[in-house]
Amino acid sequence: MQSVRLACALLLCFPVSLFPADKKATSAPNAASPGIVQAQRENLDYSMYQRIRDKAIGHSHIMESASGLMDGIGPRLTGSPNAKRTNEWTRDQLTAMGCSNAHLEDWGEFGMGWQQLNTWVRMSSPDTAVFIAQASPWSPSTNGPVTAPAIWIDLKDEKDFDKYKGKLAGKIVLYGEMREVKPVDKALFSHLEDDDLRKLAEYPLAKREGDSFQQFLKRLEFREKVGKFFADEKAVAVLVPSRDGRNNGGSGGTIFDDTGSTFGWFVYRRDHASLIPSAVIAIENFGRVYRLLKAHVPVNIEMNIDTKFTGDHEHGFDTIAEIPGTDPHLKDQVVMVGGHLDSWASATGATDNGAGAVVAMEVIRILNALQVKPKRTIRIGLWTGEEQGEFGSYNYVKNHFGFIPRSNQPDQLKLTEFDRKPAGPVETKPDYQKLSAYFNLDNGSGRIRGIYLQENAAVAPIFAQWMEPLRDLGVTTITMRNTGGTDHEAFDAIGIPGFQFIQDRLDYGSRTHHSNMDTYERLQDEDLAQAAAVEAIFVYNAATREQMLPRKAFPHPELEEQRNAPLKSAMPGAEIQEKDAKEKAQPSEQARPSQ
Repeated sequence: MQSVRLACALLLCFPVSLFPADKKATSAPNAASPGIVQAQRENLDYSMYQRIRDKAIGHSHIMESASGLMDGIGPRLTGSPNAKRTNEWTRDQLTAMGCSNAHLEDWGEFGMGWQQLNTWVRMSSPDTAVFIAQASPWSPSTNGPVTAPAIWIDLKDEKDFDKYKGKLAGKIVLYGEMREVKPVDKALFSHLEDDDLRKLAEYPLAKREGDSFQQFLKRLEFREKVGKFFADEKAVAVLVPSRDGRNNGGSGGTIFDDTGSTFGWFVYRRDHASLIPSAVIAIENFGRVYRLLKAHVPVNIEMNIDTKFTGDHEHGFDTIAEIPGTDPHLKDQVVMVGGHLDSWASATGATDNGAGAVVAMEVIRILNALQVKPKRTIRIGLWTGEEQGEFGSYNYVKNHFGFIPRSNQPDQLKLTEFDRKPAGPVETKPDYQKLSAYFNLDNGSGRIRGIYLQENAAVAPIFAQWMEPLRDLGVTTITMRNTGGTDHEAFDAIGIPGFQFIQDRLDYGSRTHHSNMDTYERLQDEDLAQAAAVEAIFVYNAATREQMLPRKAFPHPELEEQRNAPLKSAMPGAEIQEKDAKEKAQPSEQARPSQ
């Protein structure tokens, strides 16, 4: 196993000046800044390790919270009535656990509130068949059952619109490719083996090519035009096939239902609202109708999409609560833990990310039950809007710690604020220096196997020591890699240590992520108890050590394009272009942005 050996190797590579053997760490308020001397050895409270493990594993209550959230409340689409119930329920639960200052923070206007009340789809001829289906998020209602002939259409770009004009009125449109459905010949449920962890610990040297997210947004921009075309042509409704999952998991009744099945990225906003009812159906059901239509056999479909909109200007909220710090000099410093509460609507959001949310809540319950007296304040943040752009965490960071000014160029305004190009250096707020770290869990129900450092090499020897007593729980791997797609990114983007744990993959990518199978039954109680123990220990250590955790160098995202620009003088004998000559003659007066 690669495990802590990697961190020990990193420790040997660090400059000696960062880890002098004979100096004690300072507890200065800005002790997180790069270059500040860190203690060589962590002062670990092994008794507290055991107490936390006993409370988390031997006396777990995590599945009770999980059932309350997943079964008692259900799907938690941002802006929906269930999202509001979830914020209030988590606030009240944290208050009952003994937290201080449990409250909801409004992060701003989100868009339309929406609920799926009922969806069914069936084939009525040439045979009868009941289909597995769910409404696409923010789909309008069919206003009762509808019956219509089906038509499959092939649209690759806007030029294809012409061949379908006048042919869609009164039809139920099948829109999407009929992908190959391969046999499930690999396990849908799997653990990270030693070789997987070894590879994960290796830092990738190859540059990542292209921007898959930008390409995804372009596809959704086209889909928004497609949805408008269908509505203008008076189609009745649209059926789209479910995408696939890892190891061919998107079959056998599993359907994935998220933004990829809608008609646009901003479909939750009234000015981009979907104009035609749509539903996702199982690939096997889509395939049967597709093959009949390709064989020129008429097919009739009956369906009902029953949905409800609850307002055009719903706001999003985060749930915040604290365990107050007790050290007179350090209590204003903060260690945060969290996960996102929002989910998609086709199931109850158990692994994404009910699991991470209830683990964070269990961390707080454990520490309160043990009556810990941390030096620093421990704060939990439970976010919403993660699935549409990490809105809850990014706005919380923006309001409390700092932000990156964003471009207002017309092409950039098509994106969410936090996906736009930087337009200036990071602007920090007074509390920027007070947050030691944020710990996040959002990759399913699997147990913790290690942690992503987000290229923060200075924390490697610290986390290696924290993890050594946890090896028997399977916590072994430290990687310098970045990982993305969840709420730690908001903190990391402005230079605050934000970490996501490495988790066993289980069936997250194959079967549960954004699917109709993401229910309580997919949760693994022993794994969640282990995750709560590990995360509680990380939070406790960060809140009680003498110093804040070290930070990376202050980020300058606004300089990224400049840093990646080709060298102008690398090729001997190359002629200087006119533009380059002007720049050389008139060097920029712009000063390097300051911290």
